[in-house]
Amino acid sequence: MSEISPDLITIAAAAYPLDWCHSFDDYAGKLRDWVAGAAGQGADLLVFPEYGAMELASLGGAEVAGDLQGALSEVARHAPQVDALLAGLAADHGVYILGASGPVFTGNRPVNRAVLYGPQGVIGHQDKQIMTPFERDDWDVTAGSDGLAVFDTPIGRLGVVICYDSEFPLLSRALAEAGVEILLAPSCTETEAGFTRVRVGSMARALENQCVVVQAPLIGTAPWCAGVEENTGRAAIYGPPDIGWPASGVLAEGEMDAPGWTLAQVSRARIRQTRAKGGVLTLQHWPEQSARLSRPIQVITTS
Repeated sequence: MSEISPDLITIAAAAYPLDWCHSFDDYAGKLRDWVAGAAGQGADLLVFPEYGAMELASLGGAEVAGDLQGALSEVARHAPQVDALLAGLAADHGVYILGASGPVFTGNRPVNRAVLYGPQGVIGHQDKQIMTPFERDDWDVTAGSDGLAVFDTPIGRLGVVICYDSEFPLLSRALAEAGVEILLAPSCTETEAGFTRVRVGSMARALENQCVVVQAPLIGTAPWCAGVEENTGRAAIYGPPDIGWPASGVLAEGEMDAPGWTLAQVSRARIRQTRAKGGVLTLQHWPEQSARLSRPIQVITTS
């Protein structure tokens, strides 16, 4: 266990494949290996992907895992065990972990929930706010009713924008206004186009809010698990393309569809400096849009 710097932190984003688990011990062993691998490379903050918890559907057998509603219910059943497992791993390694999101029933229908763990245990959770057409129409997974959460931790103020949420600027803007320095964007996309949408959204949010955004995708095939049979993407950590940052805005990125961790070291002081004295000041100047938009739009017609 290493002492976490108040300024420099190392972030690890997972490109994570789903595996068939014959028992919860199989699942626990896999997560122990993944967490130990990132912690062994000096990571302070580990980010797992959206719907990475769906591999737990395998514990119900092939018939359950292959049924949309059966898979959701089976995964949700194991949430307390997952909480205990990841809280224990966070304590053992002295790290912060955004666990893979998955279904949690808060009523008749599930939400898509990601839980943040720290060395002292469960810190809190973020439910996805805006559901994709597949989640609405096929899975009937509902939007969280609790709104947005800000996690004030020793490694910085964190916010979570799960996959599709990263494509809606006002959500991230609200978190940035609440002091969030690092946005976590776990994702699950079937196609490269879907991955690109989240990537472009994440990079845009880093630009607009002059912050760091972490994209952790689900990857690989799982033909046995309904709804997440095919997954594609690459893990990456983005910052604003500004003074002192990479010109591309990409701090680190992994190979496409290659499992493993992608790591980058981030300076919280640099985030603050960029927000105060960057080459551009998008965070500060954002409100000026309202004055511009209050004026009538001119429609210019040509013959």
